[in-house]
Amino acid sequence: MRMARLFLAGAALLALPAQAAQTAGGPPETGTGPVTKLPLPRYASLKTDRVNLREGPSKDHRTLWVFQRAGLPVEIVAEFETWRRIRDSEGTEGWVLHSLLSGRRTAVVTASQGPNKGAVPLRARADDGAADEARLEAGVIGSVKGCSGSWCRLVVALPSKQDVDGYIHQDRLWGVYPNERVE
Repeated sequence: MRMARLFLAGAALLALPAQAAQTAGGPPETGTGPVTKLPLPRYASLKTDRVNLREGPSKDHRTLWVFQRAGLPVEIVAEFETWRRIRDSEGTEGWVLHSLLSGRRTAVVTASQGPNKGAVPLRARADDGAADEARLEAGVIGSVKGCSGSWCRLVVALPSKQDVDGYIHQDRLWGVYPNERVE
């Protein structure tokens, strides 16, 4: 019975659509998930502080990694029954139960490149001349409240302070696609 289940799971993996194998850095190919009929790939976030990333779409598969950060953005790249194949910001991929994912959009601040390395400004308005609400280090996670295609409104919970709400260049975030509009 177990061998038959493993064979069926393996056969299902081979039948997944080609868009699930999107290469990092390129524009996402569009497709539709066979289970949810939602777009693939798409972003989501982890619902809890403990999420097992598995080698395949069943609890019989070994755990590759344990995520320990609720709200972490992930990209869903494939679907199989109640399982979703996800990718994190570092490119690690594996399978998680759909019930451990949330549709809440979050994003992680990416590292600066070039001469302006360091903290990234979170602006009061979607304007490079606007005052800084905060300066965010790479790895900070915030809730995405909207994106125009070039700027995103991000709310970040800071330790020992109230939430900070502001605007950040969309290309400084992992968790939204380039030029994506989020409402």
